[in-house]
Amino acid sequence: MPNLRITVATAAERAEREVATGTTAADLFGDDKAVVVARVNGTLRDLSHALAEGDVVEPVRADEPDGRQVVRHSAAHVLAQAVQDINPSAKLGIGPPIVNGFYYDFDVETPFTPDDLAKIEKRMQAIQKEGQSFARRVVTDDEARAELADEPYKLELIGLKGGAGDEGDASVEVGGAELTIYDNLKRDGSLAWKDLCRGPHVPTTRHIPAFALQRSAAAYWRGSEKNPQLQRIYGTAWESREALKDYQTMLVEAEKRDHRRLGTELDLFSIPDEIGSGLAVFHPKGGVVRRVMEDYSRRRHEEADYSFVNTPHLTKSSLFETSGHLDWYADGMYPPMQLDEGQSYHLKPMNCPMHNLVFRSRGRSYRELPLRLFEFGTVYRYEKSGVVHGLTRARGFTQDDAHIYCTKEQMPGELDSLLTFVLDLLRDYGLSEFYLELSTRDPEKSVGSDEDWAEATEALRAAAEKQDLELVMDPGGAAFYGPKISVQAKDAIGRTWQLSTIQVDFQLPQRFDLEYQAADGTRQRPVMIHRALFGSIERFFAVLLEHYAGAFPAWLAPVQVVGIPITEAHVEHLREVAAELKRHGVRVEVDASDDRMQKKIRNAQKQKVPFMLLAGDEDVAKGAVSFRYRDGEQKNGVPVSEAVAEIVAAIAGRQAATH
Repeated sequence: MPNLRITVATAAERAEREVATGTTAADLFGDDKAVVVARVNGTLRDLSHALAEGDVVEPVRADEPDGRQVVRHSAAHVLAQAVQDINPSAKLGIGPPIVNGFYYDFDVETPFTPDDLAKIEKRMQAIQKEGQSFARRVVTDDEARAELADEPYKLELIGLKGGAGDEGDASVEVGGAELTIYDNLKRDGSLAWKDLCRGPHVPTTRHIPAFALQRSAAAYWRGSEKNPQLQRIYGTAWESREALKDYQTMLVEAEKRDHRRLGTELDLFSIPDEIGSGLAVFHPKGGVVRRVMEDYSRRRHEEADYSFVNTPHLTKSSLFETSGHLDWYADGMYPPMQLDEGQSYHLKPMNCPMHNLVFRSRGRSYRELPLRLFEFGTVYRYEKSGVVHGLTRARGFTQDDAHIYCTKEQMPGELDSLLTFVLDLLRDYGLSEFYLELSTRDPEKSVGSDEDWAEATEALRAAAEKQDLELVMDPGGAAFYGPKISVQAKDAIGRTWQLSTIQVDFQLPQRFDLEYQAADGTRQRPVMIHRALFGSIERFFAVLLEHYAGAFPAWLAPVQVVGIPITEAHVEHLREVAAELKRHGVRVEVDASDDRMQKKIRNAQKQKVPFMLLAGDEDVAKGAVSFRYRDGEQKNGVPVSEAVAEIVAAIAGRQAATH
């Protein structure tokens, strides 16, 4: 049998090898039970995949991001098999992996109950222990239709040939140039179950060592309210029981930190039904936090030579025809309004087209560049009701939006300083762990020349690499007009949030015919850099609220100090202390209610106030206070001047003040 030359790439080495024709990835890596899939020439393949001449093969372990996705996708198939084992009349939708888990959609007569989920999970455990193998078969459209004649949703997907639904990833279920069915085979080789699927999958169900079902919910088929409503079961799967337990522990902690619950408990914001889903109102205390966030950001931007602008909430639809948003982003926009006869208007989903009009409002010289325009601009995006989530996925929100116009020669330095500015400012708000994600072009969902995209992408890559942070690629994830760097930040319990984004754009300056006069007198096209630092004020507010579990650092806390008198006789002393603090700009209240002192302390602790100043007879006599911190530590007999100085210093230094 002739031999093949392949390259085996591992973390330790990259080596050429000669192997027999018919060698599979499993032959190379099968002895390592942690390897669940292979990457062949950059594409994930089953371990049973037969290798070809010149292939570059990498093992992918279950604890790697791609490995976890394959484990979770395989767990989704085990879930579907378990559901149909228990209820053979259930019809299958799609079952993709998602962040930290998976789901599968079913058409069933009645919604799933918690008892149903317990039975299904028990059946999944039995399937997992059986060690059923996943076997891939290529089929024609007609063969797939014949085999899946009783599955109406799968028959619909066959016609899509790799097309994705609006919600989830239908392409996971079908495929690209060819259709494939995966058979779940028992150890004796007999068929246990099958599904239309692109794959890849783990070798056997025993390679799914830890999973759990979480909940069920209603979901429209392919994300459209025009389609039937199915029942979705969510689950999670991990490479080990320890990893699953750690994740479940994190979920418990995340529930405690849920910004929607904390928003109510701390009286920060609400989302009234009378206004509508995804449209929040900030209460006085939440308004304080938001204002402080914005004020600090505004000051830092002024120091960095940004110019502030303001633009309206809606515009003639023709503006978004020029920008291309009506071609590429219409699904995320609200329907047009007819305000003038024969003239439609749109609520703006982003600020960049209007900033382009500011640039174009008069002639520009190279001497003005880089021109940095900044706005706290409120935008409106149509999000389906099923994905709206408190402040983190809203329909109306305010972007801290900047657009920088510069020359091509200025672009590398501008990107370098811009990324440094962004990361430093996020650190000022208490976030410290980051990695960067570089989103590149999707040729089918973008405009512009390959040369422009290559130049923009390389400029972003060079700026990212100077930050000495991990850089992760996101192939095809860019917006239609240019590549993007996203700052991914970890919070206090290890979750990752996408925050700041920086995009290089050669397209919109061309669409808007933006020009400046160069030093040699010629008219040149500027480069446009889009940048949202927080992403949105609302979302960043929610991220910080969950990061700090509501216990904001002193400089951000809505109430920074509460004065707690032991008796009514001590109220006036604390009011004098409060007046002194207010002269220093401190947000302070004195609790003069009829509650006992211990209840007042508990109330302040529940509201997560950083500092409590207590006063009794001895404190009044000495011109002092008893200084109590949020963590319960207390210092007695602190002179008022020292207490004021410590509080003012903690706020000015943006300290946590938890002691």
